[in-house]
Parts: sequence; structure tokens; C-alpha cells
Amino acid sequence: MKRLHVHVSVDDLAQSTRFYSTLFAAEPTVVKDDYAKWMLEDPRVNFAISTRPGRPAGISHLGIQAEDESELAEVFDRLSRAERPIVEAKNATCCYAKSDKQWIADPQGVPWETFYTYGESTVYGEGSLAKLKEVSETACCAPSCCEPEAIQTPEPAAAASCCAR
Repeated sequence: MKRLHVHVSVDDLAQSTRFYSTLFAAEPTVVKDDYAKWMLEDPRVNFAISTRPGRPAGISHLGIQAEDESELAEVFDRLSRAERPIVEAKNATCCYAKSDKQWIADPQGVPWETFYTYGESTVYGEGSLAKLKEVSETACCAPSCCEPEAIQTPEPAAAASCCAR
């Protein structure tokens, strides 16, 4: 069964962790100096927050977390029919996890990530940054993960022209 993923950029991790722990009536399942994550069953969501220099506070991206490779293939098949640029990242290290993932932006430019996580990492992100940046520059609207330098947020006029393909 797939799980909704929500990632919010925050200014104060400790304050936000207290708030969301109260809201969810649960402590985070992962806590790092710059990141916290709740794997909730009711509602079934992977909810994460992080502090990243240069990234404004607010919704970072939304996503669908697959439980296995076949679910990821099913979601990826649907994405391939969405007529939007897709960034694929195999063996990605992101958010202290090892995952296979794809990124796509909706017609408004909201980044969506689909992923299957198969391991943990001791670092927030590495590895796929160069490929993601290359594809996001080509596709203009394709988001990337983990490093603020790689996030391509086009101006509204640019987004309207490049995202309308």
C-alpha cells in the first residue's frame, strides 16, 4: 500500500518538531540535527520537515512512497503518461535514506516525488545531485532533492512558458 509523502521546509526544527509531535500525537521516527520524519499510519503518510539553507519555509514537495519496486514501477508508469518532464534518480541518497525515485512537476510547478526506499544513510543527500541538476536545467520544471543549489524554481512567467509543454 502506497503512502503519501509531505516534506515541509522549516525555520526552527525544534519548534516545528514539538508542533507536529503534538498534532500527530506521536514522536518522530527519525530525528537528525536538520531533519525529522514521522511514518504515520493514521493518516498513512510519511511526513518530513527539514532546515535547508537558502530554501524558504513552507511546502518543499509532495510525493508517493511505494512499499516495493513493483509499486514504484506502477506509479512511474502513470507518471510517464502525464506528458511532463521526469527526472529519474536510481540509487539516490536523500533525506538520510537510499532510494530509487522519480521527480515530476505538476502544471503549476508543484514538485512531486515518487520513491521506494531500501536503506538508510548517514548523510542528508549526495550522489544524484549532478544528474538531477542537469535534467532540471533541461526540463526547467523538474525538481530535485536535498541540496538547495539544485532546486530550480522558475519565475512565474518562465514557469508558465516552460511548464505548459
